[in-house]
Amino acid sequence: MADTSTQSIQVHAPLARVAAVICDFARYPEWAESIKRVEVLEEYEDGYAAQVRFQIDATVLIDEYTLEYAYADDLSRIEWSLVEPSKTQRSQEGSYDLVENADGGTTVTYTLAVDLAIGMLGMFRRKAEKMIMDTALKELKRRVESLPAA
Repeated sequence: MADTSTQSIQVHAPLARVAAVICDFARYPEWAESIKRVEVLEEYEDGYAAQVRFQIDATVLIDEYTLEYAYADDLSRIEWSLVEPSKTQRSQEGSYDLVENADGGTTVTYTLAVDLAIGMLGMFRRKAEKMIMDTALKELKRRVESLPAA
């Protein structure tokens, strides 16, 4: 059974810019260190990705998997789920919740639940989850804040 983990970060950019970076899957290998290849397999009529295949190499974890995405109309929530089990995951459910702040920045809350197909002690799994989430949020923040203001 998957445990759910949640972390938040403040990004100094408007919600629309944060959402644009999250939704630009093809560019993930440019800024997300463990993501080696991304392929959008299906798109919705509005052009947003419906299914995306990822190839990751996080040193201790190498995997290839496909996620299915759903989006709130205003992109304040972007959520996903694993299409079918992979080499290392039985299931994965996740989301980014974006809240625009009064100062023009955005609070990004990342929620992730992964059921691993490989054995890992609870203490090590929680430490790995924290590291994965910390890294993902910091890389997202760095990418968004490095882009020129529109």
